[in-house]
Amino acid sequence: MSKVENLNASAPRMPKPPWLRVKAPASPEYAETAKLMRSLNLNTVCEEAACPNIGECWQKKHATIMILGDICTRACAFCNVKTGKPRVVDMLEPDNVAIAIGKLGLNHVVITSVDRDDLPDGGAGHFARVIERLRETAPGTTIEVLTPDFMRKDDALARVITAKPDVFNHNLETVPRLYPTIRPGARYYNSLRLLDQAKVLDPSMFTKSGIMVGLGEEKSEVQQVMDDLRAANVDFITIGQYLRPTPRHAPIDRYATPEEFKSLEDIAYGKGFLMVSSSPLTRSSHHAGEDFAKLQTARQRKQDNR
Repeated sequence: MSKVENLNASAPRMPKPPWLRVKAPASPEYAETAKLMRSLNLNTVCEEAACPNIGECWQKKHATIMILGDICTRACAFCNVKTGKPRVVDMLEPDNVAIAIGKLGLNHVVITSVDRDDLPDGGAGHFARVIERLRETAPGTTIEVLTPDFMRKDDALARVITAKPDVFNHNLETVPRLYPTIRPGARYYNSLRLLDQAKVLDPSMFTKSGIMVGLGEEKSEVQQVMDDLRAANVDFITIGQYLRPTPRHAPIDRYATPEEFKSLEDIAYGKGFLMVSSSPLTRSSHHAGEDFAKLQTARQRKQDNR
């Protein structure tokens, strides 16, 4: 039995509180976005991770594209993406991503991927090719990448940063104590070092990370993660509610209230983050375009106050 299956799989599902209930996606724009992704053989984390915001985002034709296939080499206890042996990398994907972004008319795009531990560079070169293609075809579009940890992949991070994304995001996901069960294929301090090194390689680039609550963490542990991220000069933190995708995944420890998320937001701003998004439905790419504009404003304000 895997670690994921061993996580109290028989635990009953907790009923969702009112603040987590969302409408089922049914807009014409949702159907158009889905059709476009299928026609270009593209995957989205919106679908693969069963994001609760998919109806809202796709109605606005905002989709987070997931490159490098839909099969992950890791088996995290919170994630709904399939685990197994990935397929061959689609070398037409950078062109297809560029076509999709052009048709969606996005001013800000988020590109993420599955973990590809099977590739010598963890997929970093493919990330760079997608960024470079978008720079050619959509020079006015700002680019945010949400990458894997590239563990034991020398020079992978540098390859991505050299391609000059506007935002580099890598999620810590949870507190270090829970990594052995929730994120067993990863290492907390490796992820933290990745974020730190991204800022070292390009101090002008925004860095971002996110965590979930509701997995059994203590508030003091969340605050320590905030301190660790600030020590790595991370600009933006997202904090959202963990939602259990299936009975095979880690059970929900508790639902945090909107008031608790507001408290965490206040604490995070007090620790010096330029931008904080903390709410039950917060996800890494939710409102990413609007948040990028706020990040730019916050940085300018900080510089003006020096």
